[in-house]
Amino acid sequence: MCDILATAPQSMTTEIPASECEKEAAARASIPFVHNGDIVGLGTGSTAAHAIRLLGERVKAGLKINGIPTSTKTRELAELAGIPLTTLDEYQEIDITIDGADEFNPELQLIKGGGGALLREKVIASASKQVVIIADSSKQVEVLGKFALPVEVIPFAQALVAREIENLGASVKLRKFAYGNPFVTDEGHHILDCGFGKIADPPALAHALKNIPGVVEHGLFINLASAVLVAKGAKVVELRRGVKASARLPTT
Repeated sequence: MCDILATAPQSMTTEIPASECEKEAAARASIPFVHNGDIVGLGTGSTAAHAIRLLGERVKAGLKINGIPTSTKTRELAELAGIPLTTLDEYQEIDITIDGADEFNPELQLIKGGGGALLREKVIASASKQVVIIADSSKQVEVLGKFALPVEVIPFAQALVAREIENLGASVKLRKFAYGNPFVTDEGHHILDCGFGKIADPPALAHALKNIPGVVEHGLFINLASAVLVAKGAKVVELRRGVKASARLPTT
């Protein structure tokens, strides 16, 4: 039984989806990748939040690390967990980043940005020696594109960028808060959620999006993931590009 179910009131246990236990299992399997003295990139999202909590427990037990958060929300979670934090101003080389993904394919290409932190996440990933992605089984796909691709844009160019992306074959929707205002990233930008359907050539699409003036960043992460830890029930499988999958049991 995962920690969430074990600690939840009896009346709530049937309301917690199995995917939450998978997220926790994947997060738990990532913790041994972190070593004493590491600079650790801290991802954003519900799966990464489990890793932050578990790293906080290790820090309280004596692990010495410094974290660099990928969003304001992650910073707040890390502070609550007691993880010492630092910045890219202090460290431009990161030992390991632990983050989630909205989708990943067999080549470990990712779609990220569902939590709105794709720009900082990509900056941190690009500066990392190792990027470990943690995911529940629903995030594993054969072809990227079921999840709408987030594209971060400057508000000034939003309409122009939306038209150019539509010309690439996507349906485009401005991300908004529940009360109707546009979602604003930590860097003050907007996000267009772009439905391309099946993305046959993610690197080519990444290149095309990057060439549109007004695009700050897109949610295709190509050749950045070192490993994906995907949980399938209580079992966690480690995937690496071109390497046979291996199973990992979550540590206690």
